[in-house]
Amino acid sequence: MTSVQLLNTISKAKWEKIGLKKRAGVLAPLFTLSSQNSPGIGDFSCLKQLIDWAVLTGNSIVQLLPMNEMGSHYCPYDAISSFALEPVFLSFKQSGFASGPYVNYAIKKEKLRLAKEAFLRENISASEQFSQFSEKNKYWLEDFALFIALKQLHQGKAWYGWDEKYRLRENKALRDFQEANQQEIIFQKWLQWFIFRQFKEAKDYAAKNNILLIGDLPILVSRDSADVWAHPEFFKLDFAAGAPPDMYCAKGQRWGMPTYRWEAIASDGYRYLKEKLAYAQNFYDILRIDHVVGLFRIWSIAYGEPIENQGINGFFDPQDESKWASHGREILSTILEGAGVLLCAEDLGMIPPACTRALEDFGIPGNDVQRWNKDWLAMHDFLLPAEYRLNSVAMLSTHDTTNWQAWWENEAGTVDEALFMRKCAGRVNYASVKDKLFDPLLSRRGRLRWLNSIDSVDKLVEGLSPKGTVPQGHLLDFIDLYENSYQEKEKLWKQMGLSGQMREKSDKEILAAALKIALEANSIFSIQLITDWLALAPDIMPGEAYDYRVNTPGTISPKNWSQVMPISLEKLMRHPLCGQIRQLIKSSGRS
Repeated sequence: MTSVQLLNTISKAKWEKIGLKKRAGVLAPLFTLSSQNSPGIGDFSCLKQLIDWAVLTGNSIVQLLPMNEMGSHYCPYDAISSFALEPVFLSFKQSGFASGPYVNYAIKKEKLRLAKEAFLRENISASEQFSQFSEKNKYWLEDFALFIALKQLHQGKAWYGWDEKYRLRENKALRDFQEANQQEIIFQKWLQWFIFRQFKEAKDYAAKNNILLIGDLPILVSRDSADVWAHPEFFKLDFAAGAPPDMYCAKGQRWGMPTYRWEAIASDGYRYLKEKLAYAQNFYDILRIDHVVGLFRIWSIAYGEPIENQGINGFFDPQDESKWASHGREILSTILEGAGVLLCAEDLGMIPPACTRALEDFGIPGNDVQRWNKDWLAMHDFLLPAEYRLNSVAMLSTHDTTNWQAWWENEAGTVDEALFMRKCAGRVNYASVKDKLFDPLLSRRGRLRWLNSIDSVDKLVEGLSPKGTVPQGHLLDFIDLYENSYQEKEKLWKQMGLSGQMREKSDKEILAAALKIALEANSIFSIQLITDWLALAPDIMPGEAYDYRVNTPGTISPKNWSQVMPISLEKLMRHPLCGQIRQLIKSSGRS
């Protein structure tokens, strides 16, 4: 595909709107940002500072994670509304919280207190702008405000644990509750208007500085959300979404959010979907569709399946593979029609050809992540920069992976130990083959590094089955794992053009070479996780690279979604790193 071909897709007008040129960008979860005026968590004032940093470094895109109001686990992909925004990102001049290595989400309570004080000082009844906001967003705002007030009544319980009359939305019970709790319900509406104004101000600031904002449109919403409570007919509550097992997650993943009844959503003219798009595009120039393959078929797990099984015992919905293409294209077409902004998509994992073809036909960029961007079937080498898809975003890492340095030091050239053990079950004695195949000194953090001496498929097979008791034809999955991971580091070292013997420990020279590949890629966009940019300066990110991680999929941990940037934005703006990044971007032709 060439640049001109993007203008021959149905996204033509959207490409013309932003300009058909190669761009560089930064992906930074708002909560991770740190400044002198926002201790505790990043906020909308930090977003303006990040925009300033993007201008200074030659980046022209700032990408955020979902900004919707989060539940008790503070996971942005498990939001309690796919419309309402998260109050913890509000910017206030005063704050009583100190910064630390992880976000202190207790600050949300303080910010809500400050917001309530501001609300009580305003004469809301005289505000025409507030009235217009409430009326324009009536589709979701009424239900959301009521949902939050009822959640408070039930001490934070999930809606499916509420009193029956509220759980089942009995009209009289809801009317009586609204009358008795009118001020709180109005406050919740006003709060969303307050957040709307701050976010919109940041968006306008980005536009003034010629910076594009990319927003994240999660494909799913929490089971305990205003959306599900208000529209249970749109969801399959007997199932939980997830992902099937793969070489990176041995048991797959179970996210827990319910899957959709798309036929019910379609019967309402897709209004639920269109309303989400209409609200989101107030804040963004580009919308990223999370887990776009889920529009074609989604991994579905019975809700009663034991949690410890994760995603092992699931199935694709729809189950009929012949329906995947038409199913996904219809929904994707609806999103395209409803969005006045350019779309991009997260298309990682096991992607059926129907999804890939649709993204290309529609002019929607997918993701080309360096560690997975390979010739998987023939030579098993990393793709050259010229071989990246034009219709893609070139990346070193994502919010769900280790940063690039941690990958290089702990994961490159390895296989997942849990996955390998599962494959051994009933065929190969894991305990007896482990030391024959893997280097104990370089195997760590649940990953197994191949011994350099296992330099052929024949030696692999001999190591797995010394006496030939297991035919090679029964070991094809092991062979596939081996061919796509053996000496990954050596292969990439060669592509990066670095001199001398391959180094196990990452450093700024190695990282700069990896970034150079991502920046010089054929991809229309090249967007890097902020920690991959910052790691170019060892003084900014000291210590173990593995500790700088946004999220570990399939786990619940206080370290997930709580990483704080190890340098304030004020100090970062004055750091020599900015010049180095600017030069890298300029040299790639993306400035």
